[in-house]
Amino acid sequence: MFNVNWKKVGMTLGLSLTLVAAGCGGGGDSQEEASGTTPSSSESSSSSSTSEEASTTEQTSTNVAEELDYTITGIDPGAGVMASTQTAIEEYGLEDFEIQSSSGAAMTKALETAIENEEPIVVTAWQPHWKFTKFDIKYLEDPKGVFGEDETIHTMVRKGLEEDMPNAYTLLDQFNWTLDDMGEVMLAVEEGTPVEEAARTWVDENEELVSEWKEGVEEVDGKDIELLYVTWVSEVASTNVVKTVLEDVGFNVTLTSLQPQFMFSGLAEGEGDGLVAAWLPVTHGQYIDQFGDEIVDLGGNLEGASIGLAVPSYMDIDSIEDLMPAE
Repeated sequence: MFNVNWKKVGMTLGLSLTLVAAGCGGGGDSQEEASGTTPSSSESSSSSSTSEEASTTEQTSTNVAEELDYTITGIDPGAGVMASTQTAIEEYGLEDFEIQSSSGAAMTKALETAIENEEPIVVTAWQPHWKFTKFDIKYLEDPKGVFGEDETIHTMVRKGLEEDMPNAYTLLDQFNWTLDDMGEVMLAVEEGTPVEEAARTWVDENEELVSEWKEGVEEVDGKDIELLYVTWVSEVASTNVVKTVLEDVGFNVTLTSLQPQFMFSGLAEGEGDGLVAAWLPVTHGQYIDQFGDEIVDLGGNLEGASIGLAVPSYMDIDSIEDLMPAE
């Protein structure tokens, strides 16, 4: 389908991308505590209780910052989540904190080591990612909205696919799963399982959900279809799962990895049939503005894509504000 030279350029550039460069929105877990006073409480005891609570909060804030050695464990310096974290440092008054740049692998290793020793750590985080499946961690609340809103990953196809390949169109339109589903495939790949095998295993173990994707889809006999994707671990997982299901109903599936711009322009030009890797509204929004009139958006296939700061669940803090050292 593709012009060979253009495709090689797109593939080469696509291989340089990582998920952490995504500028998607952020979200986090929430925990609230209710408190009250009895009818017999005196004004003085109420004042004393308030003073003690303030003292405890101040001490906790001080201890958390010190225990973390005023360090946020980050990833590659150019990643979108790193830029947002620098903004968070400024917005939340965390100027004493330093963002420690590393890599995605180094960050997750530091997180694993800290959890093994039940030590405090705060890391730059993004979903989908296998660390949320492997480790018991939580996002810190972001009341100032520095990391933005959650994003949704969309399925898109070329114009004319519904007429040319109605069965593929229907399956792609009905493809929908969760962060936990994707996390299972991503974790299996991270632990050494070839992605094709990880996808096959997940499909076999989730027959009920997969049957919903295939509802109304008739089997075909070797019809060729090409899916485009970016080489983020999340999109490698989702695209291979969809490939497996399409093959199960008789399609001959080709996967082509491209830089985002070429992924969308290729689909718009009909040099590819579909993709399940469009992050909206922020990450790939510029490409939808540019090519959206020439492609068909089938809607979201996964909700809750996000970035933010995360900590192990055993840490007794819930918000970025809790990192603020006491004055």
